[in-house]
Parts: sequence; structure tokens; C-alpha cells
Amino acid sequence: CIRDRAQGMTVVYQDSWDADQMLDAVETEGISWTVSATAFAMDMIAAQRRRPRDLASFRYFICGGAPIPPTVVEEAADVLGAELIAVWGMTENMIVTTTRPGDPVELVSDSDGTPVDWMDIRILGGDGRPVEVGSSGDLQARGPSQALGYFDRDDLYRAASPDGDWFDTGDVARLRADGGIRIVGRTKDLVIRGGENVPVAEVEDLLLRHPAVTEVAVVAMADDRLGERACAVATTTDPTLTLADLTAGLEAAGMARQYWPERLVIVDELPHTPSGKVQKFRLRAALADEQ
Repeated sequence: CIRDRAQGMTVVYQDSWDADQMLDAVETEGISWTVSATAFAMDMIAAQRRRPRDLASFRYFICGGAPIPPTVVEEAADVLGAELIAVWGMTENMIVTTTRPGDPVELVSDSDGTPVDWMDIRILGGDGRPVEVGSSGDLQARGPSQALGYFDRDDLYRAASPDGDWFDTGDVARLRADGGIRIVGRTKDLVIRGGENVPVAEVEDLLLRHPAVTEVAVVAMADDRLGERACAVATTTDPTLTLADLTAGLEAAGMARQYWPERLVIVDELPHTPSGKVQKFRLRAALADEQ
């Protein structure tokens, strides 16, 4: 770990992720909060259970990059003594939406929050008009933290922000009644089954509630009749886990049958970026190579 003391605050950096080292640093350095992906919070919970430390200073784990299962919100409070805060943003505009301290478990696990004070959002349907509450569409953002462009790629930036105002994030989001959002997938990561968009992030969220599923990604696989079907690629504590086990949970949750994955692939681990996001393009490529 590297310590950087500036502006009256100590910042502790890790060169490479190690949950045990992180927990040791929380104990010895008195770390009060961190920002990372959901998978890292789950790693810390497991490591703390194996070897408890004094985490009295630790208050918040700010999560981005992946849905937060309700059990993880509860376990973070019970095991780490920390509150999980859901945020959404991207390199081009930093944090755009967030939940707030004190929000209930349901809100943190089923929301990416409401806009921060300095950012605006809108969700547009296929007709280019704002969607109604409960509907999904293309998420756009604007505000003072928005990047001014891409280095030497003005063409790409103009494509994302043709009017120089609203920026098309490439995310698909559902509008909540509280004015907040729930990210349901990336435009390029959508599964379009028979012309209907599958809410990938919501399916993944429900699959993660199965006690044997440790991580899951839902990706498209080609189909001659429907164009695409959904495949769940998962890591699990139970190698006998079946697709029927997972779809039973989706049925119990009331999810429409056309959104259910139609194949389950169990792997030892999912491919990730350095920040912890699942590299779905690699999963899609692997499925395509099988056909």
C-alpha cells in the first residue's frame, strides 16, 4: 500500500487488488471509505469472515460497475460494518447518479440513484422522446463535469454528443418514480430476442440472488430463428447447478419468461477489466467460436 497525505486527508493506494491486504490497511490506517466495483466488496466480505479485523473506522463502500445484490448490502453492514452506496457514472462525466447514506436496502440494490446536484439526465425512447416512469431507453447526461471531447477523435465525440449538449452514454436505463435510474444494460451488450430487448442487468440481479451463484453475466448467443437468445455465464459454489435451478428463481420473482436465459455455462472465473467490470465481449466471442 502507498499512502498519500494531502488536503488534510490520507489516501491509501493498492498496486494490485488483495482483499486481505485491503482489510489490514483499513485496520492499521483507519480507512473510512473506498470506491470500487461490487465484486471487490464481496471479496472483502469473504476475507473478513475468514479472518476478522477491527474495522471500526470503515463507514462506506461506494459501488459502481455492477448491480448490487440485496444480500451484499446486508452482508456489508453485518460483516464490514459499512454502508454500501450505489453510484453510476463514466470516464467522460464522472459520477452522475448516486444513492445516499441511510437509503434502504431495496433502494440501494434496485437503483443507481438520482442525479447529483450538478448533473442532468434524460432517458429517450426509440421515438426520441423522454420515456415514462417504468420504461427504459437510451440514457443521456449533461453537466459541468462532462468531458470536452476525445483526444484526436472529434468524430467519436460528435457522434455521442451531436448537439454539443446532451451526451449519449451508451447505457440503457429504466426511469424510476423517484426520478432516479436503474441501468439495465449497455446498448452494445443488449440481448435482442425476437425483436424484444432483454433487460440484462435486471436478469443478472435476480440470478445473483441464488445462493450458489457467486458471479454471473448474461450475454447474447446467435439464433437462426430469433436472432439472439440469452446465455448465462456464471461462477458457482455448486458445480451441479442447472439452468432449471436458475429459471425457477426468475419465475418465483415474476420475471417474464421471454427474458429468461436459455443456456447456462459454468466457468471457473469471468474475464474482468482492471476496474472489475466483466468483459462481455470476450464471453460473446467464446460463445460464437462454439457455433
